[in-house]
Amino acid sequence: MTDPVRVARSLADEVLFPAALEVDRTGVIPESHWAALVDAGLFGLAVPVELGGPGWGLPQIVAVIEELAGGCLATAFTWAQHNGAVGQLVMSGNAALREQMLPDLASGRVRGGVAFAGVIPDPPRMTARRVDGGWLLGGRAPFVSGWGSIGVLSVSAGDVETGDIVTGLITPQPGPGIVEVHAHDLVAADATRTVSLRLEDLFLADDRILMRVPRSSFLAGQAFGVRLNGTFPIGVVGRCTRLLADAGRVEEAQRLADRADAVRGRLDAGLGDPEALIAARVDGADLAVRAANCLVAARGGAALLRDDPAQLLVRWAMFTLVAASRVPVKEALVQRYSA
Repeated sequence: MTDPVRVARSLADEVLFPAALEVDRTGVIPESHWAALVDAGLFGLAVPVELGGPGWGLPQIVAVIEELAGGCLATAFTWAQHNGAVGQLVMSGNAALREQMLPDLASGRVRGGVAFAGVIPDPPRMTARRVDGGWLLGGRAPFVSGWGSIGVLSVSAGDVETGDIVTGLITPQPGPGIVEVHAHDLVAADATRTVSLRLEDLFLADDRILMRVPRSSFLAGQAFGVRLNGTFPIGVVGRCTRLLADAGRVEEAQRLADRADAVRGRLDAGLGDPEALIAARVDGADLAVRAANCLVAARGGAALLRDDPAQLLVRWAMFTLVAASRVPVKEALVQRYSA
């Protein structure tokens, strides 16, 4: 794979977006989508060369996410959660676990997911208590995507004694320790198969631990996640601009594309400035809403039909307002839309 961005754009245009309305209607991502991503080598996009991966950097990674998000948001979001688990495995100090799990995850033979939202609040909703040979996890993971199609789940929990964040791999299926699985009925990207989980004394063995870090270090590392999640609304804007241009609204499409370029640059620059990063994330989500609304207005009454892509993009834009968001993003958007 010499150009992952070109490959991702081809997949988005030729495979994902043509099926996006059907995926939205059925709430199911077809296996052919996953097979196409596997064939393109995109399941191990962020794996470094020394671990057998392509070694692509951040510019290529965010560009790939952008393209896929503009093709099928449900597919892109679920795939991104998988790559989040892959990234944690790459950075883990547990070499034995990485050697065991990385080949299957990076190749797409096994799909993964992540559940770390439960440790963002203080106190955390997901806790870990030290016992002989491992940890007992308890609490609630409010949003876990890919349920029923992932083979491994990375879960983060707060150590009740020290406050450290413990992250490890579990098997995502009901059983001892996973006492409740509640399926969310989403109005956008429902095919992500997102659930909430409640754990009670789920045993996480030491040999399944990915990392244990101070809470401050964990939260500082979330800036990278904000940058990646800021890519999804830019992908939505990109699809809106293409549809607008196809409809002859070239000038309007170009204005929106120029604004997206500016937000993208601010997201990149914000990696070293948390406040600037949050502001860019907010502007990106707002731009996705505006671009989708522009498409609806341009389409007219046809946009009210369920088989019209404009209404789908409006709901995708709504998804990017809140999915994988953080309290500062939420508050800034509330203040913006209430002003």
